[in-house]
Formats: sequence, structure tokens, C-alpha cells
Amino acid sequence: MAAFTAKDVMELRRQTDCGMMECKKALTAADGNFEKAIEILREQGLATASKKAGRIAAEGMVYAAAFDHCAVVVEVNAETDFVAKNEMFVDFTKKLAKVVADENPADVEALSACKMGDITVADALTELIQRIKENIKIRRFARYEGNCAAYVHGGGTHGVIVKFETTDEVAAKPEFVAFGKDIAMQVAAANPSYLDEASVPESVIAKEKEIVLAQMANDPKTANKPDAIKEKMAIGKLGKFFKESCLVDQAFIKDGNMDVKKYVQATAKELGGDIKIVSYTHFIKGEGLEKRNEDFAAEVAAAMKG
Repeated sequence: MAAFTAKDVMELRRQTDCGMMECKKALTAADGNFEKAIEILREQGLATASKKAGRIAAEGMVYAAAFDHCAVVVEVNAETDFVAKNEMFVDFTKKLAKVVADENPADVEALSACKMGDITVADALTELIQRIKENIKIRRFARYEGNCAAYVHGGGTHGVIVKFETTDEVAAKPEFVAFGKDIAMQVAAANPSYLDEASVPESVIAKEKEIVLAQMANDPKTANKPDAIKEKMAIGKLGKFFKESCLVDQAFIKDGNMDVKKYVQATAKELGGDIKIVSYTHFIKGEGLEKRNEDFAAEVAAAMKG
């Protein structure tokens, strides 16, 4: 038997982006010779994905879905926005969310080893890359168990999941489903940084307070006021920060006359139970990733020239 280890298989897979079985077969055929195994995979046309691995994947889509027992949001990135509209790409992303829902993997690496049909997610991804001819990456996912809501905006530019604390009886009502979507849409539209005031780190509050005090020191109307008065005024001005940054304190997007907290309370009363927002996750497509700056027309022209 060829002399190679599981680590060799993993490294070959990392370098070529090919499936585990293909890498194992290639190493066996190459009698453990790493470079020869890469050559075999290239000859078989299986290592084409590796040529794309260094290309920037900052487009793609975010997808969120609520299931019977949980809610999931995933982000899968590609090189161009065209791919985000590709039926195969969209289908893969939706199936990926279902895998996360069913298998509850710990991270992206664990997700890659999960089954998607008869093959692993990693192998399904490799097949997709080979068919679409672009670098595609599973970037991240989040999963909540319990009574949840999900919302996708802009065909996959934003994805939100929200977890609620309430009874199954309340959660089963159509009005609760509509309410949950409203809250998820609020997150997508207003992009709060925190759930509530208690969620804001002390260091952040201290920094905001420092900024407010500096502003008062530079304002002739407040500059000469006693420090004790400035302190009280600063605490009062922090209320604006909380209203902008905390989900439950934000003005409700569908009715500016109430905040989200009051909307939750009103809905709970209407449905005859208690409702509490426990947590939320908001993914924005390509957030924090480097974007490509190439001239697409020039890129197509270059491709046509061969």
C-alpha cells in the first residue's frame, strides 16, 4: 500500500480543493508522491478549482431560513455578482442552510465534512466550482434553536435570524410569524449593534460618554458648567446612543410612534403570552471582505483574446 497519511490527504485537498476520495486515490496512484498526486489530479481535470483559490470571492449571497426547530443564516461567496443569480449556486446555498439546520456543525470545517446528499459538502462545493468556473467559498453561518424568525433582503444581500423566548402555543400563531419577520426586517433595515442596553460593553459606554463630555467642553453653552452637571447631562445624552444602537430601543420601522420594545409588548398582549427577543444575527454579503476593482469589460475582452 502507498505510504501516506491522513494529513497528506488533507494537505492535498487544501492545495487542490478536490474531494477527499479523489485526493486519496491520487496519492495511492502516485505511491505517496505528493507532487505526482497533484499532477494526476490536474490531468484528470479535478484540480482546476485550485487555480481559482487565490481569486477574491466577495460577491455571492446570504441566505436565511426558519425551520421547525431552528433558524439558520449562511453566507457563500463567489467572484462575481452573476454567480449569485446562478440557479446551481442558489440551490447549493439553500441546501447548505438545510445541512446546517439538520447537522448543527460546530464550524465551517465541520460543515464541510457533513453530508449533502450522497457526498460531503466539501465535495459538493468542489463540483460547483468546477461547473461554474469561479472561486466559491463557504464563509460563515449561524444557527439558533427554538422559536425563531428569518428574513432575506435584496435577493441575498442581507440575511437575519432572530431567536425569541415564548411558548410554542404563541409561536404557532400566524400573527407571531408576521411579528417575527417584522423584527428580522427591523434588524436588516436599522442594523443595530446591540440587543439592549445591558448588552453594550462598559468600555463602549465609557467611550461614548467621553465623546459627549468632550463635545460639552467645546460648546460655549456648557463648557463652564460644573463637572457634576456635565456628568448628569452626559448620561442623559447617552440615551440617544442607545436609541440608535440597541434593537429594542430603536424606533419601529413600521410605526415611528413606538419603539421595538413597545411593539414586542403590544404583540405579546395581543397573542396572550410573553415574548422576549433573546438574540439575533445579521449577515451582510461581503461585509469586511476585499472587493475586486477590475474593469469587467476589460476582463471579458481579455478572456475573448484568449
